[in-house]
Amino acid sequence: MKTAKPDELAGLIGTELGVSDWITIEQDRVNQFADVTEDHQFIHVNPEMAKMTPFGGPIAHGFLTLSLLSKFAEGAGLTVEGAKMGVNYGFDKMRFLAPVKVGKKVRARFVLKAVDEKRPGQFLMTQEVTVEIDGEDKPALVADWLGMQFVA
Repeated sequence: MKTAKPDELAGLIGTELGVSDWITIEQDRVNQFADVTEDHQFIHVNPEMAKMTPFGGPIAHGFLTLSLLSKFAEGAGLTVEGAKMGVNYGFDKMRFLAPVKVGKKVRARFVLKAVDEKRPGQFLMTQEVTVEIDGEDKPALVADWLGMQFVA
């Protein structure tokens, strides 16, 4: 994860922070996510029935793809130097653009979109995140992800 001093943040707005490693979306991960969320729709968990859909096979839950943002951020996001804690603050915008077929690899690209020091030492950062699907032109999702970091 990239680290920046508080006085460097404004200069990073509009720049690409990093690109995560690829993660392969395996059927087992999709099945486990279905169990945790109790979303067992056949397009996710029944490969035989999913073959008969326009997708041609099972796809990951959109929320599974979204939930991987935390993992992607470990290697490609931004933290403020001296931060004692960071919390997920939500999303200004999030769209699912293309399904992720089981067996495909995904990764995330992070761009710093905005920084707002809400209180001294409390930085609200907006990162534009694009989750790319290996070998496909259209991304799985795009999101403006907000995170609050607390510097001592």
